[in-house]
Amino acid sequence: MTAPSLRIALAATVSLLAGVLTAGTAGAAEAPYSIGLWGDMPYAKSGDQPRIPALIDSINASDIEFSIYDGDIKDGSSKCTDDVYDSALNMFDSLKKPVIYVLGDNEWTDCHRTNNGGYDNLERLDHIRKTMFTTPGSFGQEKMTLEHQGKPGEKYVENTRVSRGGAMFVGLNMPGSNNNKVNDDKACTKKSDRTLEQCAADNAEWAERNEANIAWMHDSFEKAKAEGDKGLMIVIQADPGFDIPETEDDDESRMPDRDGYAAFLDALMAEAEAYDGQVMLVHGDTHFFKMDKPLRNATHMIPNITRVETFGSPNVHWLKVDVDPSTPDVFTVHPMIVKANAKVGITN
Repeated sequence: MTAPSLRIALAATVSLLAGVLTAGTAGAAEAPYSIGLWGDMPYAKSGDQPRIPALIDSINASDIEFSIYDGDIKDGSSKCTDDVYDSALNMFDSLKKPVIYVLGDNEWTDCHRTNNGGYDNLERLDHIRKTMFTTPGSFGQEKMTLEHQGKPGEKYVENTRVSRGGAMFVGLNMPGSNNNKVNDDKACTKKSDRTLEQCAADNAEWAERNEANIAWMHDSFEKAKAEGDKGLMIVIQADPGFDIPETEDDDESRMPDRDGYAAFLDALMAEAEAYDGQVMLVHGDTHFFKMDKPLRNATHMIPNITRVETFGSPNVHWLKVDVDPSTPDVFTVHPMIVKANAKVGITN
């Protein structure tokens, strides 16, 4: 090989190595790519388990780089036994690509309910942290290193983020059931044997975690701005009240049993208004695929916030999101209907 040819070959090798080293790092210039969104499945009461293999096959056959699961690894009427979390790990690890897990209410917040086994729900949250978040890596056969707000096994380890090719993805522990905020004694003991002392502990947990969530979100926006990310996706489990009928006078987040999300939504709107890029808020909880712009309200829309709700039981499907920061919207959502599961619930 001649000297000029050798220099060209070495330059090409260095270029390839640089691409490997920068892949997946914050602000790295990359080609458009896709991710997956799914959650709220399998539910035993809906008989979802036989439909999961077709869902996994569909996701595995796609060209996504990773997926995000937005909570509820079981239904809200079954027990929160340890094997539930083991089953979720097995499901996540059946995917070829990395999986980021965001917690839902059915696996910890609602475990106090008698039909869930009457657990101490804060103990179940601690169990998840200590058994499912022991390393900085994602789930899935291929692992991806994530940033975590807390240390492995400790508080807020489940709050994560990762930057990829001009976009950032943030996971927050913000579950249904009013974000674990208990408003009165009646709500404390409904379907439950909780004591008032336990509910006071729940409210203390909510206040501390809510503050941590907002801090993690703020830090993520600041990092995204500093690194030039054009899109920021925030994934939670809870529907914060977007499905309450729209009116001009009523603020959904202040409705009864929805005030646990009010401070977060206020902070989100303020962050988005100070951010030049696109913000996508993804959640599950109410199980119907939706895409709209519900914030701030119909007459004061915040143009750069888009809400996406993922499919959920008994609709065992998923969403594919194309990510291209060179486009105005950054995120383009495609509902992926799993053919084998498409006729579930349809009768003649």
